Amino acid sequence: MVNEMNLKEYISFTKDRVETRLPEVVKALHAPVNLKESMLYSLTAGGKRLRPVLLFATLHAFGKDESMGLETACAVEMIHTYSLIHDDLPSMDDDDLRRGKPTNHKVYGEATAILAGDALLTNSFQLISEAAHPEITSHMKLELITELVKASGTEGMISGQVADMEGEKKQLTLDELEYIHLHKTGKLLGFCVKAGAILAKATPLQQELLEEFSKHVGLAFQIQDDILDVEGSEEKLGKPIGSDTENEKTTYPSLLGMEAAKEKLQYHVEQALLSLHQAQIKHGLLEEICLYIAKRDS
Repeated sequence: MVNEMNLKEYISFTKDRVETRLPEVVKALHAPVNLKESMLYSLTAGGKRLRPVLLFATLHAFGKDESMGLETACAVEMIHTYSLIHDDLPSMDDDDLRRGKPTNHKVYGEATAILAGDALLTNSFQLISEAAHPEITSHMKLELITELVKASGTEGMISGQVADMEGEKKQLTLDELEYIHLHKTGKLLGFCVKAGAILAKATPLQQELLEEFSKHVGLAFQIQDDILDVEGSEEKLGKPIGSDTENEKTTYPSLLGMEAAKEKLQYHVEQALLSLHQAQIKHGLLEEICLYIAKRDS
């Protein structure tokens, strides 16, 4: 069935698969009703679900059963959602809208929003540890959890967030900007590709090449985000246009100019595809996703 889908259908299929499972995970938790409602409010608010798509597509590239990655994909979405809830708080980005809806703290209050984010983060690791697919070994689970901690913790997303906050109202260098985006956004995207490779028992060389692929995909994703913050549609993005400029954040367009930012985007796409082709896997779907990320309008 998957082989007969185009990319749009594949993304939709993946979204449906993940969005069916995520509410089941939260509803099964032994937790106060209000907390679970807050978790579900943000977790089911939509989004592109590109991280699960990358994970499943990597498994597909190795000819593996994609359902192997379902629990890990949901865990990643739980961590991604927790980061958005916390990013939107008054002490962070102070945003009123997320995906076209009032942000979590606007609906449930700051305290519950913080705790909902904490719960999503914590339970994500439990979800991986309890994955029941027969091909997933205990060693794989340990490796997945270790890599996810690195991607989402102080070696990844959190350090990127700190650097991002410290860089506000400052003129950053290109190296400083890339550090922020490689860590804040890129590491979690990269984990999804690495997770697929771990589950597929990829060779060390394939893992290295796929890590390089995902690094460039992550930077391409963020550059396009920066471009959309200037040229995008508020209706399609579900958030105000120009928020980076308003917050005096350095972006690729503000640092390089729009034309050079688009050239940098194309460079990272080309480098991503080069590494992907060298991995000698069935790369067609991952290639399509890479090109989609660079051309998306939301």
